[in-house]
Amino acid sequence: MRIATIKRKTKETDIEVTVDLDGKGRSQIATGIGFLDHMLDLLARHSRIDMTVKAIGDLHIDFHHTAEDTGIALGQAVKQALGDMKGIGRYADVHMPMDETLTRVALDISGRPFLVFKAEFGRDKVGQFDTELVQEWFQAFAMNAGVTLHVECLYGTNDHHIAESCFKGLARCLRNAVAIDERTKDEVPSTKGTLGN
Repeated sequence: MRIATIKRKTKETDIEVTVDLDGKGRSQIATGIGFLDHMLDLLARHSRIDMTVKAIGDLHIDFHHTAEDTGIALGQAVKQALGDMKGIGRYADVHMPMDETLTRVALDISGRPFLVFKAEFGRDKVGQFDTELVQEWFQAFAMNAGVTLHVECLYGTNDHHIAESCFKGLARCLRNAVAIDERTKDEVPSTKGTLGN
């Protein structure tokens, strides 16, 4: 059972995340931030990872702490659920279209956390959500999941579409990279014999 629960409590946020890597894409998301809830819901749906996210944060200040800490907790949960990583696909990449937008996402569950994020937003906000927090969320997720992640919006004009294509691209990459390959189910996909250490 590749399931993990992470609880993270600070003076700024109180978060609980549960993931099931072998789920059906079901989600229960409640962060208090409508746009982030939407992004995490579609992340679960398109990755096929069952996901529960409950977050209480200092939204009276802004959305930064809640968005970042949700990324931290979700990244930690994915990493824990992967366990010894035997049999995983490890690598995945996708070109994700969203109407006029096209975003390229590439993922390596490497144990070496790194993020390259290239997306330009035309506005400071989508609804009430600060567009700069999209990169903050991806940074928090990649560092805590222990993955190498490249996200690049090749073109696009609608900021909602740009953000959504980034999250959907990550979802499809996770779906393939965490999947078990029956041909190598007893092997760690690394010449080192280990990942994440």
